[in-house]
Order: sequence, then C-alpha cells, then structure tokens
Amino acid sequence: MGRFLPSAAVPGILAALAALLYSCTGGELPRADGGRRYTGGRGGGQESSAQAPGAVPFLKEGALEAGLEKGKVPAALRAAMDGAELPPDIRRGIEAETEAFLGELARVLGEDVYLRKLVDKQHPLPSGYEPGDLIELRYKSYRAGIADTMLLRSKAEEALEAMAAAAKAEGLTLTVSSAYRSYEYQTGSFERWTKRLGLEQAQRVSARPGKSQHQLGLAVDFGSISNDFAETAAGRWVKAHAGRFGWSLSYPREYEDLTGYSWESWHYRYVGPSLVSFIDTWFAGIQQYALRFIHWWEYPEDPAGSI
Repeated sequence: MGRFLPSAAVPGILAALAALLYSCTGGELPRADGGRRYTGGRGGGQESSAQAPGAVPFLKEGALEAGLEKGKVPAALRAAMDGAELPPDIRRGIEAETEAFLGELARVLGEDVYLRKLVDKQHPLPSGYEPGDLIELRYKSYRAGIADTMLLRSKAEEALEAMAAAAKAEGLTLTVSSAYRSYEYQTGSFERWTKRLGLEQAQRVSARPGKSQHQLGLAVDFGSISNDFAETAAGRWVKAHAGRFGWSLSYPREYEDLTGYSWESWHYRYVGPSLVSFIDTWFAGIQQYALRFIHWWEYPEDPAGSI
C-alpha cells in the first residue's frame, strides 16, 4: 500500500491475517454446528471445539503495520485472487479498497465456517459429513413441494421461515422441493440422472456424491425445480429479496464455466447476511467467486484442502 494504515483499520485486518496465518500453521478454523469442527464420523463423529485465534501471539507489536507497509498483506491478497481466478474488474475493486475489503473479510471469517465452505466439483465434503443440527422443516409460512420429510440446519430453517413470512405478507407462498441430501441420497440421484441423460449431460445438472451443496444442510430448491421458477411471481420475489435473509443464488445464468453447473434459478444456499453483503459488494453478486477466493485465502498451501 505504501503507507501505514489508520489504527482503526488494524483490528479487522489483524483478524483476517490471523485466520490466514493460523491455517498455514496447522491450526483449526472456526467451526460449525454450535462451535465444533467435524473431523470424521457420521452425525456424532469426532469433533474438536478448538477456536480460531482472535490475535496472532507470535507477531510482535507493530509487526502487522510494518508488514502492511511493505505490501505483505496485498501479496497474500494477490495470491488468493490469482488462485480464485477472479476477473479483472473484481480484482480492481478489491485492490482499490484493500483496507475496507480486509475488514469485511475478517467479519466473514469470524462466522460459521460451513457458511463459506466451498463445495463444488473440485472440493468435496467427506462421505460421512452430516450436520449436527439438522431439523425437520416446519412449514409455517412456506409449504412442501414433495411428500418426503425434508431437513435443514436450524439456522437455515429459521432464515427460510423469515423469508417465507415476508413473501407471504405480500401474498406469495414459497414452495420448498428439496433441502438436505445425504451422501448416500446424492449417490442415487446422480446415478438416476446419468441413466436418464448420459454422463456428460448429467454432470451439468447433478452433483456427484460429496460435491453437492445440499449435503451442507444449507441449500434449498424452490418450486418445480426448473427454470420456469424464474418467471413466476415467487421466483422474481426470491431473486429480489433472498439476500436480505442470507440466501444466495448458487448457479446463475451464463456462469456454467465457473460453477460447473447449468443455470439453476431455483437453487439457493444460506450463507448468512454478512457473507451475502460480502458477495454483493466485492464479487459482483457471484457466490462462486467469493467462496473460491475465501478458500484460497484460508488454504494458500493446500487449495484442494477441505474441512
């Protein structure tokens, strides 16, 4: 940056740098499911309650400010942006306001790690991963599109209910047609799509087991699970208002090369209001760009690393 930062900017940037340094030294990152980190097993598997640090004890006082002046933090940013393959316009926006960006990044890194967990074709979840706080959908303000019992993590269900209640107040009822899917369920789903469409086309519309956001217990499919949803009153309302409740469209139109999947106007992931704001402010509203950047920031030496 070529200058010292104002002292008020340092705490937030310190937290962001702490997460990077901590992950590089074999420490554990912030956890999900009530402050615990999955390390194996199904449902009640082994977990750790270790906290990510709020400070970096091995940095001497004043070292952070000196490092910023020398450009060390911008270098880390550049590496993460390179790894995430961010387009030039997004990179320029981040580089123009690095201090503000790092402050917001610090807030995002302080939240449930699974909200920002990158799950795609290159970054799978463990086969045994199952969220510890799954609850049955309660259908207060929204309704079910299928007869089977559906589950979500509790915080996602609360956000879904809040969003559905707001839609209902405007005369609209949101229909949920898919929510949490286990690794085993996704195995069968992908096999069915492959038999129906062939492997090449199936990979555009269905995730292999372990590579579905639904396994996080944070994603929902609305309506008829077709892009007709985008043209319905409910679809237009969700597109306009989902972010207020912490929901983000995962697979936007014309981004298949980035996400690996064709447009899904019905598929939203709960990432929380802070991360939605981060995505919208710095990543042009594209969830995949933000999650890829965060992943490279947290796993600079192991870009294929997972929780």
